[in-house]
Amino acid sequence: MARLYADEQFPKRVVELLRKLGHDVLTVQQAGKANRKIPDQEVLAFAVSEQRAVLTLNRQDFFRLHRLQPEHFGIIACKDNRDRETMAARINEAISAVDTLSGKLIRVKRPQG
Repeated sequence: MARLYADEQFPKRVVELLRKLGHDVLTVQQAGKANRKIPDQEVLAFAVSEQRAVLTLNRQDFFRLHRLQPEHFGIIACKDNRDRETMAARINEAISAVDTLSGKLIRVKRPQG
């Protein structure tokens, strides 16, 4: 399964659900980088150093970073969804649909309706 790095705003419950689905998810808090505002470029740089794809709700900033720095292990930019189970399932589906996350920007939207 995927090696992921969840940024500081990413929902803890979704991280837990992704782990149950078999993904290796490291959070900013577990990496010892919590309790301070971490610039997005540092989040991406750390993820690259750990060979992990970034999980983020900070869509626009990471869209920009992807254009500026396409050499990464993946960026999964999600729309927040209060239905955490659906959110985790949609992320899992998006990850499973590609052969590699490296260099990819994956957009995970809320279901319509």
